[in-house]
Amino acid sequence: MLLSPKTRLLFIGDSITDCGRKRPVGEGDGPRALGHGYVSLLQAAIFAAYPDYALQILNTGVSGDTVHDLRARWTPDVLSLRPDWLSIFIGINDVWKHCAPWGEVESANGLDESIAMLDELVVRTQPRLSGLILMTPYYLQPERTDPTRQAMDRYGAGVRRLAEQRGAVLVDTQAAFDRVMSWIDPFELAEDRVHVGQTGHLVLARAVLDALGFDWSRIPPSLGKGER
Repeated sequence: MLLSPKTRLLFIGDSITDCGRKRPVGEGDGPRALGHGYVSLLQAAIFAAYPDYALQILNTGVSGDTVHDLRARWTPDVLSLRPDWLSIFIGINDVWKHCAPWGEVESANGLDESIAMLDELVVRTQPRLSGLILMTPYYLQPERTDPTRQAMDRYGAGVRRLAEQRGAVLVDTQAAFDRVMSWIDPFELAEDRVHVGQTGHLVLARAVLDALGFDWSRIPPSLGKGER
């Protein structure tokens, strides 16, 4: 796995990361400490598979955030916490902000500006880090000609370019959900096509862990009858 023992890993983003996490900083293994979403599931898998690593996982996601909101709280919610690794999962609200009610993008320049602002945060922070994770936003619409899906894909392409340019670990959440939507109706994952339940959060957690080279064989198997 790319993470080293005693790594401090911080997740920041919008409501998909927030998920009711503890304030001011979500931390620990207690009920709802990290929220009820992918960050909590990811921590559970790491703690079960790599108990000897003694990782510290933090969550400072805030519901409704755009990249502009992240920039406004970057010092207290990222820099002052001194993470070794940082995961940024943002973009859904940026896309919605620049979309008309019928889904068409009103300001293409607005999406480009959001990506540029994200790059600004990356450049500002990366020298302090051992590693960086960039997660693309997603929209649970299998039809790629849908205007909102196209806008989200455009934003995701920008995140992918940043990951390549800055040497970050890329987590393509849209690709992960596209595979699942081959079998599961998107409305079963999220009625609004964004705010997923536990199945969707497990998809996200798995996508991050796979990108980090997580060794699933390290999770102890359950004991069968007669093996106790």
